[in-house]
Amino acid sequence: MFERPSGGERAILVHLDFSKYTDPQLVDEFKELALAAGAEIASLVTGSRRAPDPKYFAGSGKVDEILQLVKQHNAELVIFNHTLSPIQERNLEKALSSRVLDRTSLILDIFAQRARSHEGKLQVELAQLRHLSTRLVRGWTHLERQKGGIGQRGPGETQLETDRRLLAVRIRQLNTKLDKVNRQREQGRRGRKRASLPTASLVGYTNAGKSTLFNSVAHAEVFVADQLFATLDPTLRRVELNDKQSVVLADTVGFISDLPHDLVAAFRSTLQETREADLLLHVVDGHDPRRNNNIHEVNKVLEEIEANQRPQLLVYNKIDLIEGAEPRIDRDEDGTPVRVWLSAQTGEGLDELREAMTELLQAATIQESLILGHEQGKLHAKLHALGTVLVEEIDSEGRWLMNVRMPAPIWQGLDKHFRLNDYICDNSGPDCLAVESKAP
Repeated sequence: MFERPSGGERAILVHLDFSKYTDPQLVDEFKELALAAGAEIASLVTGSRRAPDPKYFAGSGKVDEILQLVKQHNAELVIFNHTLSPIQERNLEKALSSRVLDRTSLILDIFAQRARSHEGKLQVELAQLRHLSTRLVRGWTHLERQKGGIGQRGPGETQLETDRRLLAVRIRQLNTKLDKVNRQREQGRRGRKRASLPTASLVGYTNAGKSTLFNSVAHAEVFVADQLFATLDPTLRRVELNDKQSVVLADTVGFISDLPHDLVAAFRSTLQETREADLLLHVVDGHDPRRNNNIHEVNKVLEEIEANQRPQLLVYNKIDLIEGAEPRIDRDEDGTPVRVWLSAQTGEGLDELREAMTELLQAATIQESLILGHEQGKLHAKLHALGTVLVEEIDSEGRWLMNVRMPAPIWQGLDKHFRLNDYICDNSGPDCLAVESKAP
């Protein structure tokens, strides 16, 4: 589609810092990203600037240094660990006579390689096209002639306009297909709500060990590899916890710093499992020196997908790599579990994780007996639509006697709109349905 230098695997990596020092952890992560995409790293260029150069992002002297390395190593690709503007990308390709990728394009390329399911492929293609649509500025000067003329009506359109229109059509098609997939997922979520099954979603920085933990807890066989973004497609399994309590556990895609916004938007239907989870298990690589920064980056993405208000349990993984670390549960001043230390690889601490999950899910679930009159018809319909009704009877006065169970955030939302607390039966009257158990 574009007149660009052909791609290749031999790459020059470029990382610039806009502070006083270069963070080696960021550079190591950049290398891992490049390797995960299949690049052969020929050389790494680092440097520092006060601010990005408007034309090349890097300064002209640094561009000359990169050009010499491209010629020396016969490299076909230059990858920047930064987000480049379309103009900067075009100028760099012209100056280096080599294909240039920024961090966003690199991550999109990895996702394209990892996607296996039909939904995953649709989501990645949508993200790629959205990113591509901002980059239709490359050398089209020779194609900007109008199609109008003798035998053709109207002024016609430039080749650039044609491709923009075709991209827009394909994006609409992908959105339509993903809407259908999302409706199917929503049916599954409603079914789990009707069965009163709480859900827990594994979230965390990429390569923190989420899939290994998922396999250990759910006795599943999800693909595991020591590489970034090994998991793209969500997997759900029913897991038995303590006291005969069940939960649906979801393994999801890992996050990373500067995760492309288009990617987050495209994977919104997949991340819906996280947005509606009763509990988030935030898996952290306890051995990673940047773990606090990684926690911050994950929380930024959770805020972006509007999941930051969900109950969260920090799960510090890989204690087998930490000298003297023992499996344990850390609690706050109220005795509520806030952190669990474990090793998904060896199985140490899995019992503590189940114990903490049981406590948090019970605390996050409300079960009550309600009495609703006919004037509360909208609330009655809403409770059924959410799948929260366990038992229902109609008394001699035509009132609905209901036993309902739901996550605390849903209860709070209903109470805000319908004053749900006003209809709670105190269980002392003969018409109240008994609340047999508070456990979900």
